[in-house]
Amino acid sequence: MSPLVIGLTLVGFGTSMPELVTSVQAALAGSPGIAIGNVVGSNIANILLILGLTALLAPLSVAASVLKRDGAVMIAASLLLVAVILLDALSRAVGVSFLVLLLAYVTSLLIFVRSAPVERDIPAPAKSQPTFVSVLAILGGLVLTIISARMLIAGATNLARTFEVSEAVIGLTIVAVGTSLPELVTSMSAARRGQTGLAIGNIIGSNIFNILGILGVTAALKPLSVPARFADADVWVMLGSAILLAVFARSGWRIGRGEGAVLLLLFVCYSVYLVITA
Repeated sequence: MSPLVIGLTLVGFGTSMPELVTSVQAALAGSPGIAIGNVVGSNIANILLILGLTALLAPLSVAASVLKRDGAVMIAASLLLVAVILLDALSRAVGVSFLVLLLAYVTSLLIFVRSAPVERDIPAPAKSQPTFVSVLAILGGLVLTIISARMLIAGATNLARTFEVSEAVIGLTIVAVGTSLPELVTSMSAARRGQTGLAIGNIIGSNIFNILGILGVTAALKPLSVPARFADADVWVMLGSAILLAVFARSGWRIGRGEGAVLLLLFVCYSVYLVITA
């Protein structure tokens, strides 16, 4: 599998596990603002903050096929979420529909992988570890993620009550950025190694999974009422960020340091807006 496809699937979806556990637990705890804000805020941070920092570290090349297929899916998923939030329709049926769409997307990627020529630019590990060690590592990581998510939600809700800030704003800021740290580490590490396809794929795959997978699972388990503030600006910033990524990537099929600086500046402006409207 190419670094791009790995980034879109295994890495992109894997780094979204903190968002998944956090949003599900927040919904079950009766905090829809944190559950939804975590997804919307993470998608904004993934593009404006993480991709901005990564592009400053190393200009990122973008394959035309990626932008036309996977970038289009990311924008379409963002548009779908805008419509759902405007209609306040995060019902169980909508959650199941999101999961069906995610399954269709993953299936199309697997078909693409089988038909595409194999790329051999990923060095094989010097020594593979036993299967049981990998299983234990996965289980241990999952347990730590669940525990961390519980602590994150408890701390976030306490902050909201203490400073009289809405849970939606907390979800869009502290929770969203906190759960996006795996994407930051993964993308910057990939960029340092020259695997720009993995860095871009990680962001696009993560954003698709955040909407279709995380909100899909969360709404399927417990329908969510949408706080009014998301429809005012936040979901539009999320959609605009996805479109801006496509525009920047289409220009020369790369995201350079100049574009990275613009993304970071926009993230600072959005953060200031959140502080003002908190």
